[in-house]
Amino acid sequence: MSSTAGGGATQTAADRLGLKPGMVIQELGWDNDTDDELRVAIEDRIDADMVDGDYGNVVDVVLLWWRQNDGDLVDGLVDSLTDLVGGGEIWLLTPKIGRPNAVDAADISEAAPVAGLAQTTTATVSKDWSATRLVAPKTVA
Repeated sequence: MSSTAGGGATQTAADRLGLKPGMVIQELGWDNDTDDELRVAIEDRIDADMVDGDYGNVVDVVLLWWRQNDGDLVDGLVDSLTDLVGGGEIWLLTPKIGRPNAVDAADISEAAPVAGLAQTTTATVSKDWSATRLVAPKTVA
């Protein structure tokens, strides 16, 4: 969505991630290469600070910054499920293809089901980062 002459709104990265005020977002994998503008936009959208891995309570969304050299992606995804509320989602943020430490889309497609997750959406969230939405498949009771 883009701005229009009629006064239409421009969709922000936080909008594309589906984040809403009051959500508890856990940020994992932060480092000096993360996109600070995106982080500020997310905190503005949820009207709160993101929490870290020591939070110790359930969270609505996990924002996982991941680079090719961060180790085993399956392990990272499984670890990110620790505090995630049932029905919550993980936004896996990876450097865009062509950027240092980019993660191949095939690696994400292979790792997600091994970690018990389904890949649903991919979005561009900044100049250097892409986001992939991962959710736990719905189970039949």
